[in-house]
This record gives sequence, structure tokens and C-alpha cells, in this order.
Amino acid sequence: MQRGTNLPKVGSYNRAVVLEAIQSSDGISRVRIAGMTGLTAQTVSVIVRRLLEEGLVVEDGSAPSRGGKPPTILRVDARAGYAVGVHFDPQELSCVLADLAGRPIARQRQPVRPGSRPDAVIRRMAGQARGILREAGVPDGKVLGMGLACPGPLDAAGVMVSPPRLPGWDRVPIRGLLQEYTRFPVTVDNDATAAAIGERWAGIARSTAGFAYLYLGTGIGGGLFLDNQVYRGSSLNAAEFGHITVEPDGPECYCGNRGCVEAVCCPSAIEAAMLARTGRRAGHAAICAAAASGEPEARRVIERVAERLADAAVSVVNMLDIDLLVLGGPALREVGGLYREVIARAVAERPLARGLHAVRVETSPIAADAAAIGAASLVFHATYAPRLGR
Repeated sequence: MQRGTNLPKVGSYNRAVVLEAIQSSDGISRVRIAGMTGLTAQTVSVIVRRLLEEGLVVEDGSAPSRGGKPPTILRVDARAGYAVGVHFDPQELSCVLADLAGRPIARQRQPVRPGSRPDAVIRRMAGQARGILREAGVPDGKVLGMGLACPGPLDAAGVMVSPPRLPGWDRVPIRGLLQEYTRFPVTVDNDATAAAIGERWAGIARSTAGFAYLYLGTGIGGGLFLDNQVYRGSSLNAAEFGHITVEPDGPECYCGNRGCVEAVCCPSAIEAAMLARTGRRAGHAAICAAAASGEPEARRVIERVAERLADAAVSVVNMLDIDLLVLGGPALREVGGLYREVIARAVAERPLARGLHAVRVETSPIAADAAAIGAASLVFHATYAPRLGR
């Protein structure tokens, strides 16, 4: 939890700190907010009054009294605003409409045909957004904006720069086009960072100062929160966990290195490993389902992948000294528990600082829709989260 400051001329930052304290809790009193943020009771009362007047916060009952008047409980009013989140995966468009608490109230999925032209796909994203708003009966005036999670790299203007799994998409101004077609303000980020922001806003990392997010989808990526701030790096493409080398003599990766996590752990690599072991072709979902049911060859393939992911996880923990590692993304279906078990054992036994503190490894409760919910959370985070750059 971030702390505020009682110095003058920082009202907007303090307002964001107080709102974050309310949003990240399951009900909180003014006294507790003051204790968590370091702000004076008077400052907290003034900010809360304004949040109540704006309709962002509601009073919701009282906490047990410890003598005197029972403290009033504050919560974010989830109906105060909504955001549309779209996750653009090379194989699928996922769209959610989320309320201010980050809870999805409507979902849509559509396959993406191989070789689809960028303009056609972006127009479909816009159509999805309009369709999900009609379905939920939410008027445009209640929509704070639209978030887009898509494959990177991305530049600061939201232009895709040679995405490796999307030939023909180099220099596509995806943010600008989607904004033009929807007439909503659009916030864009790579899918892994968006998923991390979704976990911070609506998942299990709401009150964690520092955590890493390992995203497993068509590709493998990551997101970082350090000292309560999302960390993107100088080119906005930090936390490329998929390009940590775990097999120096392994297969060549599209990035030009050999043995990257992505090269040996992504769904297509799992399919290739299964073919090499058994001579049988099987899709990623079928392999994971077979491993979960105990089929020996599938289990060995997935366990090997889990071990390589664990190698990368230990490197991340050693480098960042974090307390929490979150696993998320659609590739976790069926085998999330197995991945978590292997990775948790590795980060309990192998990091240098293991004798000083434990590192939790958790599977995201929103793993299947992590990037789409994260895309919607991009809007909330950009609008309301306290940021040191302000």
C-alpha cells in the first residue's frame, strides 16, 4: 500500500492513494485509511467526502466498535464506471466489460482467422466493444474508456513493432485505429503487463508492493510491480521473461537466441516435444488434459516445461527480491496446479535469500481471462491509480 503526504499541492496524488486503499480492501474505515497511508485524519476525511460526492465511494455499514461511535465502512461503488477490455491474441479476440471493482459483467470470444488483415481485425474489436455494451445495457456515458492488451513490442504511441507471431502487423497504429473506430479513449499495453495490472486491480496482488507476473498464453511474457508502481522499462517492454535462457544449447528462438523460455515452454513447443517423444501429433489443450489425467508421456512433457519455467522463476526472484510470483494466462488451463507446485518448490529451495523470506507462488484467480480483465483494468489504473510521475 502506498503512503500519502501531508505536504501542500499534492491533493490529486493523495486522492489516488485514498481511493487505492478503499479499492484494495474489502471494506475499510477512515481511521484505518489514515493508519495505512500516513495521512492525517482530517486529510482523509476531506478526501473521502469528495469521493462520496463524486459517487466513486459509498458508505456501507459499520465495523464493530472498540469504544465510542462504530467506524463507518467505505467501499468503492462498482457501478460508478465501466471499462471495456479487449485481449488480442493471434488466435482469438477476448472482450470483457468490467465494473470499477474489476469484475467482468459480460464476456465475448471470437476466433481470429490466420492471415486476417489488420484493419479487419481492429474493426472486429470495435464491433465486439459495441456489442458487449449493448448486451449489458451500459450507456457510453458510464464508460471510462477502452483497454487493449495485445502482443508486443509496442512503442509509446501504441504502434505495434514487428510482433513475432503476427506477420504483416509491423508498424500498425493499433491504438489510434481502435480509438477512431470506437470513439472511446484507448489505453494499450502488451498482454502480460496488462494481466499484471489486472491482478493488481482485481486479483490477489491488490495490496502487494512488489510482485512479478508470469503470463502463459500463445507466447510467454511477464509484468512487474516494484514499490507499488508498474515497471515498463525505458522502451515500455520490460519483463520479457519468455526470453530468459534456460537451455543454452536448446532450440533457436525467434528473438535470435537459443533455449529461451518461449522456445521450450510455449504451446507450440509443447506440441513439438510431444511429437518427438511419441510420434503422435496432439494439440496443446489435449496434451495438458492428458497430463492432468495422469497419462505418463504427456505428464513428462509438462513436468519438463514446469522445470524450465521454474528455472526462469528462480532467476526472477533472485534478481528482484519479490514476495509474490503470480502465474496466469490461458495456457494454464488443466495444468496450472502442476506448474505452481514445481515452481513453488523451486523458489522455496533455490533463491539466495530463501533463508530471509518466503516467496509466495499463486495461480491467478482470473487466469483464464487475465489479459482481457487486465485490458479493462488498464483504464482504471490509468484513471485512478497513484503514480509517482504525476
